[in-house]
Amino acid sequence: MKKYDGRNVKPSKGRIYELIRTPVVTEKATLISEHNQVTFLVPLDANKFEIKIAVENLFKVKVSAVNTLRKKGKVKSFRGYVGKQVETKKAVVTLAEGQSIDVMTGI
Repeated sequence: MKKYDGRNVKPSKGRIYELIRTPVVTEKATLISEHNQVTFLVPLDANKFEIKIAVENLFKVKVSAVNTLRKKGKVKSFRGYVGKQVETKKAVVTLAEGQSIDVMTGI
């Protein structure tokens, strides 16, 4: 597998708007916002480098780190009906010192 160097491949304008789907607004997400971190839902095929470029371009902030986590879809049964939960991917974006994003306002 080729290592990503970040110089020759940048996501297109359309891909940037597709990468950041929605902010996650939960109790845990608001607690980590005190440490300059913001959580977003992203597509399953997104990587950390694309997410960093997208957040920097959309919100005009400096990103210091991106951590991703993937929640596998589980098979659940409810009242005798079997269904499957959707797989999701979250990105926890750490902003540089002095930077902030207000997730309650739109882009």
